[in-house]
Amino acid sequence: MGYPVTYHCPRCETIVEIEREGYLADKAVRPYPFEGWTYAAPDEPFEDDAADGVRFVCGESDSVVWDPHENGGENDDSDEDADGCGEPFYLSFVRYEEGKEIDPRPESEFVTIDPSTRPSGPTGPGGPGGFR
Repeated sequence: MGYPVTYHCPRCETIVEIEREGYLADKAVRPYPFEGWTYAAPDEPFEDDAADGVRFVCGESDSVVWDPHENGGENDDSDEDADGCGEPFYLSFVRYEEGKEIDPRPESEFVTIDPSTRPSGPTGPGGPGGFR
């Protein structure tokens, strides 16, 4: 059995309602996808590990209800006048690998400073009258 769940577009705050199973494992709703995550359209299978999230196009995606709290919830996907910015946004689910939650952010890159000795300044004339 599915339940209606709502999300906000992170760009324009338009509300989208989608039917979801009882168990939710949402990670984030963002204007950009996580690198390495796979996203399905709302009218494609996305539950049960079929995808890592859902890609919505604000105000345009089918099989969802746009602005369900407006007009008493009667604004459905057949409404041609649905508000929205027309930009994609992404619902990402929690992912696990070997029993541990995957952090979608890339690891920090560390910089190693070369420990070799270098002159503390440029080489050249030692002062106003000539060379060293």
